Amino acid sequence: MGRLQGRIAWITGAGSGIGEAAAERFAAEGAAVVITGRRRERLEQVAARIGARGGTAHVQPADLMRADQVRAVAGWIGETLGRLDILVNNAGLNITERDWKRLSPAGIDELIGGNLTSAFYVAQAVLPMMRAQGGGVMIHTASMAGRNVSPMSGPGYTAAKHGVVAMSHSINMEECTNNIRSTAFCPGEVNTEILRKRPNPLGQEDLDRMLQPADCADLLLYIATLPPQVTMNEVWLTPTWNRGYVAAQGRKL
Repeated sequence: MGRLQGRIAWITGAGSGIGEAAAERFAAEGAAVVITGRRRERLEQVAARIGARGGTAHVQPADLMRADQVRAVAGWIGETLGRLDILVNNAGLNITERDWKRLSPAGIDELIGGNLTSAFYVAQAVLPMMRAQGGGVMIHTASMAGRNVSPMSGPGYTAAKHGVVAMSHSINMEECTNNIRSTAFCPGEVNTEILRKRPNPLGQEDLDRMLQPADCADLLLYIATLPPQVTMNEVWLTPTWNRGYVAAQGRKL
């Protein structure tokens, strides 16, 4: 029997990257996963792979920057599945024109909406269900940019991810007596589609040295299976070949 047998997990940003890997990993451990993102076709492909391996995946597309669409998915989970044990609040984005010299009001809205506002909408939508059932686990994908400030990620993304970290800790402060546990997950560079938005594309050797989505999914599974009296408040996961550290040594990247 899998470690998540009988559990319900909602995973956002599940059409690619960390969310996709987490959905497949959780389903392989017995969870019924609800997968959400903006691209139905990508979600259907993930669900088909999960189903082919004997798992259960429910496709619920939504634009998580729309509070009404977030509430609709949360409502569907409550009405159809009856509970939510695990939330992987993972959706996020970045833009190419991210530095102050090129950042536009529209770009600011996209960065804050896609990384912080959406995370708040999702957490707020599921808290009543978790309170009513007596507990639950939330994992919010922030970033090392949520703890460190550097030009690489851009000011909008960095500020939003700092907000996600603060949001997660505030949930523990208010909800620990409801047995709700929240983790801020802060990965370093991960080989996902978001890297294609980098102003300077990276070569395959650099991508291979990074964290891979499956590495992140393994850690998310560990967090999701901790005993109820244990909360992992925050965790960093970085590549051994950490390009920030390598640059600090004076090596050419």
